[in-house]
Amino acid sequence: MTPPDGPAPAGLDAGLLAPGWAGSPAASATSDTAYLRALLDAEAALTRAQASLGLAPAEAATAVTEAADADRFDVRSLAERARGGGNPVIPLVADLTKAVGEEYGPYVHRGATSQDIMDTATMLVAVRTLDLVLADLARTERALARLAAEHRDTVMPGRTLTQHAVPTTFGLKAVGWRSLVLDARDRITHVRDTLPAQLGGASGTLAAFSAYGAEDATALPAAYARELGLQAPPLPWHTLRTPVADLAGCLAFTAGALGKIAADVLTLARTEIAELAEGSGGGSSAMPHKANPVRSTLIAATARRAPQLAATLYGAVAAEDERPAGAWHAEWEPLRELLRLVGGAARDAAELAEGLQVDADAMRDHLDLTHGLIVSERLSAELTPVLGRARAKELLTKLARRSYAERRSLGELLAEEPALKDVDLGELTDPAHYTGSAGALIDRALERR
Repeated sequence: MTPPDGPAPAGLDAGLLAPGWAGSPAASATSDTAYLRALLDAEAALTRAQASLGLAPAEAATAVTEAADADRFDVRSLAERARGGGNPVIPLVADLTKAVGEEYGPYVHRGATSQDIMDTATMLVAVRTLDLVLADLARTERALARLAAEHRDTVMPGRTLTQHAVPTTFGLKAVGWRSLVLDARDRITHVRDTLPAQLGGASGTLAAFSAYGAEDATALPAAYARELGLQAPPLPWHTLRTPVADLAGCLAFTAGALGKIAADVLTLARTEIAELAEGSGGGSSAMPHKANPVRSTLIAATARRAPQLAATLYGAVAAEDERPAGAWHAEWEPLRELLRLVGGAARDAAELAEGLQVDADAMRDHLDLTHGLIVSERLSAELTPVLGRARAKELLTKLARRSYAERRSLGELLAEEPALKDVDLGELTDPAHYTGSAGALIDRALERR
């Protein structure tokens, strides 16, 4: 059915099947238009860098920069014509040269190869997107810090291999989530701050720039990087794909770190557990009563997809020759998808953390589901000096079976044992008094900035 304002443009990438990143800041930063802008920025910066070293007239730098306006170029036309040479730089250079005009058109793209511009534009897109991801990670971290402090002493069951183990606190869980977010932040920050421009010419020797009059062509990559706000590359990296591999690693880790939060929320938000709830759950098309944990669901989907996308990028590291056929081409789509997915997940994680609802009463009630056995570890240690190790183990094993069979608490059964009449069982069997160093660990973790 055609919408009232007419059909959507063919090929419009609005994220219809990607609710995880649709409408996010990262979606705009990685759009076709954003990529076009980065390609044009890379071309304009190249001419300015050459002008700064006396290899092009200042007027040429001005002319190219003014012509490099994304609104003047047809993204769809460039995409269709990219098939001819295998990348969008070739048709873009033709269009930009025409837009600059006859006098200064020859200075467009002079000495560069398509991969120089494509790689540099990719680094620009990555830096701009990572800035947005970092902003959302900062929101997430602040919200988790508040949750950890607020619930420093909120006792809940610790679960290992899906079963109740010993008590923990929700504050410790939240501060652990925060630690992962800070780990992701640190990795992204390091990678963002080291992403380099790319400039090497046809075979990575900078030969063309010398042919155009550069006395020291090795000075040009640094000048180029300065124009773009990127790092100066120590070498052309056409087949030295460390920057892309670094992006793959930090993005995949971030997806996993946020996925851990989502996995825990999805478990604890189950109807039969209900210790957590998203602040504004999503609806169901068929069941009006449902409030689905949609933010966590979308983050979990990203965590499942990211490793495979990163694997493609790692696979491209083994690139042949001085410039490869297919290896760097294989990077463009998975890298953009990784940036989009992680950007969307960071947005969702911030909203999730800021709106997360904690049911401390449910957490406390669930401590009693095992009839007091959740503190059996403590009782084993505390009763050994009273009864001896073997007898304490035998007694607890016997009472554990009775506790389930008779549906009576372990504390109640222990109180009936004559040998324990002088033992203060009230504190020993209270899960709230067996959270170990959780509070101290939370306090220490919250000192991290």
